[in-house]
Amino acid sequence: MSHKLQVGEMRAAYLTDKEIWGHFNYIFSSKSKNSTTYKFVLIKSLLENLYNVNDKLELSYSSLFASFAKIYWNLVIHHNLNQINMTDKKAEVQNILLDVQSKYQIPNTLVFDKLSYELQVEIITKVKRKCKINVMGALYGDTSCTIYDFDNRNEQIRLNSTFYSFMQRYQKVLNYLTNYHLALFLEKFNEQGDTTHLLLKVENVSKRSSLDQFYQVLSSFYNGKCFYCGKAIKKDTAHVDHFIPWSFVQSDQLWNLVIACIVCNLSKSDKLASKIFLDTVIERNELLITLPELRRREDMQVYTSNKLKDLYHYSFENGFTDIWKPKKMIM
Repeated sequence: MSHKLQVGEMRAAYLTDKEIWGHFNYIFSSKSKNSTTYKFVLIKSLLENLYNVNDKLELSYSSLFASFAKIYWNLVIHHNLNQINMTDKKAEVQNILLDVQSKYQIPNTLVFDKLSYELQVEIITKVKRKCKINVMGALYGDTSCTIYDFDNRNEQIRLNSTFYSFMQRYQKVLNYLTNYHLALFLEKFNEQGDTTHLLLKVENVSKRSSLDQFYQVLSSFYNGKCFYCGKAIKKDTAHVDHFIPWSFVQSDQLWNLVIACIVCNLSKSDKLASKIFLDTVIERNELLITLPELRRREDMQVYTSNKLKDLYHYSFENGFTDIWKPKKMIM
């Protein structure tokens, strides 16, 4: 009955990689009771928020369930996928989202980040309230009470440091495994294609349709020049780029975004930028956090230069070894 717990404390401070793989293997096996997609989406949300933890490895429910609600909305509303292992019923979070869609007459074409800020907050709040009851304790129980501490009243988890390190080192593999098993689950109770078709949808449910809001924040800090090559660029040809590729980090933190020209953005694509740019991003971020209006942002409150350095290191460790730099740079 661990899924009913309101508070959970870690029962082991240290685990070996072998023990942690054993827990994930259990979660992805038929031994774990997965009547809905909750656990898979929670793991995706944790991976998406690895770099939103504070120095104590604590993560707020507001960050965690913003990811959870976004993923669920895009699966349920945008892709019209059932999330429970019964074709004639719906998961409780699924019903919450369908009720919101009906109440506000929202078309299926709208992905989560296209909803108004106020509506996003309403959805996140409702999803968070429901997931406190069934979700946090379930994953906690499946790892023999070792993956995190959680407290539903304080709305916070604290990740086990060995789990955290493990998820950093194997982030790409864990993302793939989670996406694959989520697609397998969905295939059994939906008629919208095979696993490969569903996997393409699952892999992109976290991706924003637009980064324009970040351009508005960053535009004052790039002096009209491409971050990478230094070439002058106009607004209509400027792109917001993930310094660490989105395909690895799978989240949008201001401190990991830069403005690039279209040539650099397309050329860099899914590659890791040369390390010579890492110090420049760190210097830029030091400027950002001096501004009160930006320092109050949730993503900036947990930022440290070491976090960005770790992210760069682990992206390389996870296979992003094709290092990119522009062919020409204007000094």
